[in-house]
Amino acid sequence: MPSEYGKKLKDIRHAEGLTQPEFSALTGISLGAIRNYETGQSGVGLNVIDKIVKHPKLNKYTMWLMSDKTAPNAGQIQPAFSLSGSEVSEEKKDQRKSFHTKENDC
Repeated sequence: MPSEYGKKLKDIRHAEGLTQPEFSALTGISLGAIRNYETGQSGVGLNVIDKIVKHPKLNKYTMWLMSDKTAPNAGQIQPAFSLSGSEVSEEKKDQRKSFHTKENDC
């Protein structure tokens, strides 16, 4: 079972629409290490977290990664609410569905 940080790394990767090899290339974390973190074979060390929080494309997840908190007004989000990523929360899907069916008679 993946650690909390291993799951969070996977959530971030999915939200950004990245494969494991793409995430590896982006962060400089080895592909094998990413696989091990995501499957729970290895724990995520501080040096890995440091690479994520200092990367310009990923630093928007710093607060969530470290504390499970967000501050959207400060640009600190969780993966499900990423503006550039592909993952959308169920709540957002429901909001879109509601918009299309109620307000626009679709």
